[in-house]
Amino acid sequence: MNRWTGILKVPLFPGSRGHYKVAASLCISTSSPNPIVPSANAIFFNGDRVKGTGNPVIERLSDLETIAEIIVGKLGENVNAWVIEASKFNGPFAVYKDFIPSVNEWGEPLSYDPTGYPSLTSTVSLLSSCLKEVKNTLLSNYEKPYVDEACSSSFSQPKTFLFGFSKGGSVLNQLVTEIAFSEVKSNIVSSQYDIIPTSKENLVNSITEIHYVDVGLNSSGAYITDQDIISRISKRILEGASGIRFVLHGTPRQWRDSMRVWIGKEKDTMVNLIDTESRKCGDKLSVCERFYFGNKQANMQMHFEVIESMDIS
Repeated sequence: MNRWTGILKVPLFPGSRGHYKVAASLCISTSSPNPIVPSANAIFFNGDRVKGTGNPVIERLSDLETIAEIIVGKLGENVNAWVIEASKFNGPFAVYKDFIPSVNEWGEPLSYDPTGYPSLTSTVSLLSSCLKEVKNTLLSNYEKPYVDEACSSSFSQPKTFLFGFSKGGSVLNQLVTEIAFSEVKSNIVSSQYDIIPTSKENLVNSITEIHYVDVGLNSSGAYITDQDIISRISKRILEGASGIRFVLHGTPRQWRDSMRVWIGKEKDTMVNLIDTESRKCGDKLSVCERFYFGNKQANMQMHFEVIESMDIS
């Protein structure tokens, strides 16, 4: 097995004007140009742009391909990584309008609303566009004829691990809201050769871990604080939906920011809500928080260093 890593620029839907920049690191077959079915897909939503800082650590950990390599290094060679950058920016501010329809001009969420399942739908469509582009790229570089069939050692649908870094955490909140309102369907048909989730139902069923990576906003909404959302997640699990593990990674840059004290308070609220509901679901619903660089003064560098330092075990 080899790996293919590269930067893709793809439309969300065929014919869309806006394009997303996505770094992909995929396991591929040594005998054909096809990506193989992974054990899991790791989907990482990036935050605002930070460039020209003169800090080599920040510059390196702002690179999408570097982030993809880090995620693969943490999860293993049988995992595909997709690192997504917003298609629209207002200056340095990421605006995930396709995933969170209710945002202001700086990309700050005004609310999280499941109507129409925009985030689930957009995620599935974007991965599909990415995979199509990867296959086209690989095929154009493959000289000899081949049999177009996937090579897989896995006969079950790949798991999905979600990551949201900084403002990318707001996409996670929208996804969690949509999951909470999704119908429980345990009989979803999935081909053993599905490399990525091919429907929003497949995606919901495959999500097993959600990692908040030093998330924070200049307004409220960095974490889920709505008890109804977490209660609905718990209820879905009790009705037979897949279990979910939440991991909240943080640094003093966000959790101890005296100018944005709501970030730490929202984090505590979300942890308490999940803790309460987990007593109903046992180990099928869990949350843990991990604090990094706690003995250091808050700075921008640690905000990016957590990507490399985070413990996802």
